[in-house]
Amino acid sequence: MAAESDELEQGGSDGGNTIALFLGLYLVVLAFFILLVTISTVEETKSQQVKESLSSTFTSFMPPSATLQAFRSKDGDVVAGQEFQQQVTGIFATALGIEKVKTIQPGRQMMLTLNANELFFTDEANIRPAMHPLLDRTVAAMSNRPSGLRYDLEFIIGVPTQEDGKTMPTDDTLALRRAGAFARELNERGIPPDAISVGLRPAHDGEIVIYFYTRDAEFAKLKLVRGEEEQLAK
Repeated sequence: MAAESDELEQGGSDGGNTIALFLGLYLVVLAFFILLVTISTVEETKSQQVKESLSSTFTSFMPPSATLQAFRSKDGDVVAGQEFQQQVTGIFATALGIEKVKTIQPGRQMMLTLNANELFFTDEANIRPAMHPLLDRTVAAMSNRPSGLRYDLEFIIGVPTQEDGKTMPTDDTLALRRAGAFARELNERGIPPDAISVGLRPAHDGEIVIYFYTRDAEFAKLKLVRGEEEQLAK
């Protein structure tokens, strides 16, 4: 009986030593990881620089009238811009069956091309009445601006160059009257006055290019103020 009691006491002592050993090891490992966290430093992420680098490398070429802007909007703004682009595409595709729609920057810039005679009467500056619903839907889409964003439209119609092949005519041309008629029509239908601009470019006579932009409202306002200050300084 005495021998059996000695064996039980020895076994209990070995079990206690084993538990103490494992507990010590756990404490050493915990202390090691605490030390690693203490001496480590957090580096600033460079995802924004990588994104801008990829954008500048793979972006499409912009037309002369467009300016490159740093992408500073939130993801929600991009989604809103993409929805606007889809809406505009649906408007013109339904009315004219246009297939020449190009997204230059998803959620930021798109363009479409059409022949002037599809929008205007042949050799006239009067817009076809059948196009009035298209203009109404365009104005509605342009006016539905989310908070912090603005939608802009740029209407450019092509005119043939003069005999020198470089300069455009300066007299009252049909293209000029059509550009003015388009702007007046949209203004009468309630488009935000600061959302539309028209112009001419050397191109095939009667070719119309319409650019749609989604821009940060505050950034655009700041750019406009700076432009006015530069004009005053001159």
